[in-house]
Amino acid sequence: MNYQIHGEMLPVVVCSLAAGESMVTEGGGMSWMSPNMRMETTTNGGAGKALGRMFSGERIFQNVYTAEGGDGYIAFASSFPGSIMAFQLDGTSDLILQKHAFLASERGVELSAFFNKKLGSGLFGGEGFVMQRVSGKGIVFAEFDGHVLAYDLAQGQQIVIDTGHLAAMSATCSMDVVSVHGAKNMLLGGEGIFNTVVTGPGRVWLQTMPAPNVAAALAPYLQSGS
Repeated sequence: MNYQIHGEMLPVVVCSLAAGESMVTEGGGMSWMSPNMRMETTTNGGAGKALGRMFSGERIFQNVYTAEGGDGYIAFASSFPGSIMAFQLDGTSDLILQKHAFLASERGVELSAFFNKKLGSGLFGGEGFVMQRVSGKGIVFAEFDGHVLAYDLAQGQQIVIDTGHLAAMSATCSMDVVSVHGAKNMLLGGEGIFNTVVTGPGRVWLQTMPAPNVAAALAPYLQSGS
C-alpha cells in the first residue's frame, strides 16, 4: 500500500492498493474510491472488540475495503480542520490516541479501548477515562486538531499539557494530572484548575487546536447571532 496526504488544514489521505490489499475504517469514513473496491461491514474481531471500539469513540462496526481484480484507490478525509498523520506499527509497541482520532488503517492493525488507570486523569485531565489503543503491524492514519508537534521524552522526563492538547503518545508513557499552583492562578489565570502531565519514556504528539477550544471561542458569536 502506498499513500499520499493532500491538503493542509482540511487534509485527505489517498491510499493506492494492489489487488487483494485492504484498508479498514469506521462506518462513514470513506470519502471516494475506485469502482473495484469491495466493501465488507464487520465487527472485525467479534462482539468484545467491537464494544471496546465503541467505548473508545468509534462505531461498533468497521468497513473493510479490498481492491479486486487489479489496483485500486480509496480516500479518507479529515472530519475537522487539522492534520492527518501516518504511524507505522511494527507489532512490538502500541500507540495511544485521543478519542475519535482513528481514521483508517491497514488490516494488520487492531483498534481497541485504552482505559486510564489513574482516576484523576479521567476526571480532570480533559482526555477522558477512555482513549484509543492501536496495536499490531501496519500503517494507521489518525486525524488530529490543528497542527501537530512531537516531543521525545526520556525515562522519567515530563511535559505539562493544557487540557485537550494531547493528541497521541507511546504506550510506554504514563499520564496523570496536577493542579495549577496557587488559588489566584486557578481562579484568575485563565488556564483552568488542572493540567495533564505525561511522563516518559516515549514520544508525545501535541495538537494546537483542540475542537472544544474552537467551540468555546465560537460560542459567543453563535449565541449573539453574529
